[in-house]
Amino acid sequence: MTDLWSFLLQTLTAAGAAAFLLVVKYLFRDKLSPRWQFGIWGLLALVLLHPAGQGGRYVLLNWPLWLETLKAALTGDYSLIRVIAPIPLPAPLGGPQTPLDVLYFVYVTGVVVLLAWYALTYLRLRLALRRGNPADDAQLRRVAAQYDLPLCRAVEVEGLPSAFVCGVVRPVLALPAGQAVDDKVILHELLHLKYHDAAWGLLICLFRCLHWCNPLLWYCADRAGNDAEALCDQRVLERLEGEDRRDYGRILLSMASGKYARAPGTSSMANGGRNIRERIEAIARFKRYPAGMALASVCVALVLLFPLVLGQGQTLAKANGLGHSGELEFHTAMASARLTPCTTAAGALDTYGKAVIEQDGIYRALCAPIDQQADLAAQMESFAHGPDNWVHEHWESGLPGYPDQAAGYFLYNLTETDSGYTAVVVFPLQLAYLDGPDAPPVRESEEGHAYTAWQAVRAERQGDRWVVLPQGDFHLAELQQAYDDGVSLLTWGDPALPAAVTYAADVDGLRLEIVYQTIHTVDNTVETSNSMSWFFGTSTSFDTTPKPNALFDSARESYDFIGTETVPGAADLVNRYAAAPVWADGSGPSLEFGSGQGSSSDGTFWGNARDSGSLQSGGGSGLGGDPNEAPVWPDHYRMVLSYVDGREEQTVELRPVEGGDVP
Repeated sequence: MTDLWSFLLQTLTAAGAAAFLLVVKYLFRDKLSPRWQFGIWGLLALVLLHPAGQGGRYVLLNWPLWLETLKAALTGDYSLIRVIAPIPLPAPLGGPQTPLDVLYFVYVTGVVVLLAWYALTYLRLRLALRRGNPADDAQLRRVAAQYDLPLCRAVEVEGLPSAFVCGVVRPVLALPAGQAVDDKVILHELLHLKYHDAAWGLLICLFRCLHWCNPLLWYCADRAGNDAEALCDQRVLERLEGEDRRDYGRILLSMASGKYARAPGTSSMANGGRNIRERIEAIARFKRYPAGMALASVCVALVLLFPLVLGQGQTLAKANGLGHSGELEFHTAMASARLTPCTTAAGALDTYGKAVIEQDGIYRALCAPIDQQADLAAQMESFAHGPDNWVHEHWESGLPGYPDQAAGYFLYNLTETDSGYTAVVVFPLQLAYLDGPDAPPVRESEEGHAYTAWQAVRAERQGDRWVVLPQGDFHLAELQQAYDDGVSLLTWGDPALPAAVTYAADVDGLRLEIVYQTIHTVDNTVETSNSMSWFFGTSTSFDTTPKPNALFDSARESYDFIGTETVPGAADLVNRYAAAPVWADGSGPSLEFGSGQGSSSDGTFWGNARDSGSLQSGGGSGLGGDPNEAPVWPDHYRMVLSYVDGREEQTVELRPVEGGDVP
């Protein structure tokens, strides 16, 4: 905890868990044993020790979302509330800068003062014990031997109202001087010693200090101390019989004292007189719980473990069409985006693609760096200054046209780098602004052209989230392939779009080039239905909802070959050609002329220049292996040419072009 917001997130998360546990404990108060009633507080201890909100998760109530919303609305601060540790850490140097900084300083001061007070209380108690005299341990040895319990050093202290164990590392049993101590009192304290209850008391004191301004957690600390004493009473009663068991309640009255109640590191955490009544009532209800109840207790604890300790992840609270009264909802949606990290590179790239398609700033916030959230929010809020003061999620991505939402996006040339991945995101357009956004748009259907916009991006991991950073403006491209359905066939590449690698060579008056591309996809196909689906069946469409945890479901490679003349008439002399990839270790498929024109799944392709009238071919296939691993590209291509004039076949290597189209 480094500021007031992180403290509030930690203490409110714990308070929600505490309230839930109190309800559960009330429901099982007569059904499960004191062992369970005390042990279940361990779940609250885990919540208190675990930094709240890590990984965007929350416990029971979505405190992270509410606090992020409140912080942004009150302060305009879009940084993410982070609980680094469950204890207060030093704030940045320079002293408090804002009223919230002052409040955090007050909180930290309260923690320090309370810790100091508890420490002084413990030191004062230890000094009092040092003035005590060694106790006659004959009675102690007899009780310990009778019940097979451990012993520790014992002292008698003047003015001590009741016995208790003090200390965790070197415990001391403190006894009232000049007073006879009943064997059952000795038994009670030796059981505290055996089960290290002083250590539990010390932990409870620590939680009191850390959450001194949370009354619910103080109440739970009192209840935990009472439950520790009730458990010790249960253990005593299990070792007593008949009249001794009935007499134990009277003995408790002699142990009631508030002088050292809640003293840290002692077994006197709940020995105050106000707690004795509940303990005596519990003694009156004493029963031995069957062995089978232990399994039931464990099962209940395990069921509670998941919602209380593991919590649940955030889901995106989408802000759609928020009006004037929806400004708070806008802040909520932005907070939800900050708290819903993209956990994979594929998820971040998928989210960015859909943010562009939908022109949705909330989606963009999902995959944007935290330090860009404020500027992004300001851009969206700038649209709120119209005549209706409309607040919505519109975001200007710079796309030069209107995207084809049914076609979605395509991810080309995924490349692994030291900091993450680079790629080219391609968007088929319904309307393209050929000369800028102020120019009249050209409809694809009117002109018979298929236009796309592409942008180089970088995906990198920042903390626990993947983010996407554009690496330049959008570029328009008109597809070179004369496809009836150019959009769907973008899954197999197009030479008009950037290449991952361009391989080239010059031979016999020809410039030979192979444009190599990779295409990765996330499964975004959804089935849609309508009132006539029972007759016509369902149809499929592109799912525009972000998938921040997505993985790539497929990866393909595409290669397009073209030979151009550098010497007029050189292409007319070529008869057939064939090419095959060669990998870095020198391996590759065999190079053979096929019949006609075609390609194979191993990356080879071939053609007959005399039949087709051109030196142009290509193909594609699945990359194979795990699509979420960055692809390995061919080291080079080997191509063989045969000629119509009967000259010897020519074999040439096409090597990567320096400074090619790799993004």
